[in-house]
Amino acid sequence: MNDRFDTVFKEIKCRHDSWLSNRAFRDQNAWRMKPENEDVMRSRFAVDRDRILYSGAYRRYHGKTQVFSFTNLIDEEMTNRNLHIAYVSQIARTIGKYLGLNTELIEAIALGHDLGHCPFGHDGEKALSESCEAAGIGHFHHNIESLHIVDHISRRGSGLNLTFQVRDGIISHDGEVHNTRLVPYSNKSQADIDRYIKIKKAGEHFSWMPATLEGCVVRITDTIAYIGQDIEDAIRYNLLRREELPKEQTEYLGNKNSQIIETLVKSVIVNSYENDYVAFDDETSAQLLALKKFNYARIYTDENVKKSNAIIYRTMRIMFDKYLEDITKERRDSKIYKHFLNHKNPEYLEAFQPAEQVRDFIATMTDRYYNEEVKAYMLPWRG
Repeated sequence: MNDRFDTVFKEIKCRHDSWLSNRAFRDQNAWRMKPENEDVMRSRFAVDRDRILYSGAYRRYHGKTQVFSFTNLIDEEMTNRNLHIAYVSQIARTIGKYLGLNTELIEAIALGHDLGHCPFGHDGEKALSESCEAAGIGHFHHNIESLHIVDHISRRGSGLNLTFQVRDGIISHDGEVHNTRLVPYSNKSQADIDRYIKIKKAGEHFSWMPATLEGCVVRITDTIAYIGQDIEDAIRYNLLRREELPKEQTEYLGNKNSQIIETLVKSVIVNSYENDYVAFDDETSAQLLALKKFNYARIYTDENVKKSNAIIYRTMRIMFDKYLEDITKERRDSKIYKHFLNHKNPEYLEAFQPAEQVRDFIATMTDRYYNEEVKAYMLPWRG
């Protein structure tokens, strides 16, 4: 039985590899920081995907803001982080399939790339970063925290021991930076990742690309997945009317999310096919950049959106300092002990200083959990 089992799955793996282009990253070339026994049924990247999928951090996606803070409390059809991840994964796998790339590697990166997002999206990230800087532990970046979660927080602090290629794809995504063409840095090492983290935490710019074409696909798909969906959410939220969308961009890209996705995906496939890079054509890239600028002006920096996020900036430093004091004074009844530190192994507790532990605790919170913690601390029940 076992001999037959091994034979069948070896044949299946060989057949899968035969479908890949010569530019795809092969599973057998993946490596882990800590060597481990191979899984007979699953490729290394499929193992990584499943480890992410069943992690506690993945489960918390559904409770985290994508763009519009607090709206999910009253409208559950507004996009949350979990939906964004599903969209990135689906779109990226479609692109990867047509380019002959390794879709299991793509899926693993896509599912893990936003694990480090703290409550309330990018506004929460900026507020947490200010507290981290004040505490002397450097800037906070969600892509760095995503890698930190899979390396040092998951499994009680032991980490998931993912392959280097998935870990690199996670930390190398950046939907905020606009790129027409993504050329992978194929010779990257762990030393390069360590250097990148050090430079970014110091607040400096660093030019950075994924190590694989699969990582490049996820990075370019991140933008494809959110640009039109954010418009749909803004219309649903009554920030925009569809007729207010910029005419030139909507005539070229489309004025609905499905049309925008189709236009962008076609551009990526046509311009990346049989090439050593992932890219839009120049005209599509220019129109996408213009639409991004429209979104920033009318959605992300809208006065109503910022007004609803004001509570984040007012409370983040207060809560950060509270948890830091709880650790310093060993207040064991604090949630940072009961829901976080008490569930971490000695390796994690010894490797990271209290301010870093506070950063990690807050970064793993859902919006609702953070909100309840703020209310419990600032509006305590009085009997």
